[in-house]
Amino acid sequence: MTDVTTDFGAWIGRTETTEDPLAVTQARAAAAMFDDEGATFDDGSPLPPLWHWFYFLPRAPQSKLDVDGHPQRGGFLPPIPYPRRMFAGSTLRFLRPLALGRPARRHATIADVALKSGKSGSLAFVTVALRFEQDGATCVEEEQQIVYREPGAAVPAPAVVPWPEAPAGAWTRVVAPDSRWLFRFSALTFNAHRIHYDRDYARDVEGYPGLVVHGPLTAMLLADLAARGSGRPLAAFLFRGVAPLFDLAPVRLVGTPGADGSAALEAQRSDGQVALAATARFG
Repeated sequence: MTDVTTDFGAWIGRTETTEDPLAVTQARAAAAMFDDEGATFDDGSPLPPLWHWFYFLPRAPQSKLDVDGHPQRGGFLPPIPYPRRMFAGSTLRFLRPLALGRPARRHATIADVALKSGKSGSLAFVTVALRFEQDGATCVEEEQQIVYREPGAAVPAPAVVPWPEAPAGAWTRVVAPDSRWLFRFSALTFNAHRIHYDRDYARDVEGYPGLVVHGPLTAMLLADLAARGSGRPLAAFLFRGVAPLFDLAPVRLVGTPGADGSAALEAQRSDGQVALAATARFG
């Protein structure tokens, strides 16, 4: 068990501001990665919901990367020593679209640091409050949770079983993540975490049976499913990771419209377990 004696409360309230010109080229590259040949982006085009994750990227020098590919601990985020780091979930509000080709700012604040114990050992949750503004107006508000975990037992590969029939009226899509897709997403988000592209590291060091699918990638796919299925713009989107998702088998995305106008969304693994659960609300 890792001994954590540092009082990380000193990090609460820390702030960081990042600027980005929102270049069109990044959005065009993302559309190619998603196989969206019908998407057209020019200066002034609205950025699709959640695509701000392709911008305001960390720029740690190569010499400042840790063995797992993340930037070395400390700085804006607290230096929590647990080795496994994952994007646990996020809550987002879309107030107005960010426009491509115009400068924007991201304001980040460490809102909370909480140490907890779970079935798999000790964990630490870091909550980061984010606000994205452009032309003096707030466009997106987000609250992210990053989880740090102790080393654990090796994770078995999910079984492959038939998915149950989707609920009546549900939107569905089956996708097959592979190493090429995960590598391109890592490149577009400047994310060098090795669990997404280095199969030997993912298996031998972190104990995963395959490459791990990025939580933000899965969230983007579910948000796109919701927007296309409903035909309405997203006003809010929240998600949480439930179980790791791998590149070993197809994934089923399911969206079920609710009576209140929202939609419940799931990314289901090949064994039927939910990997990521989300809720979409529309404008």
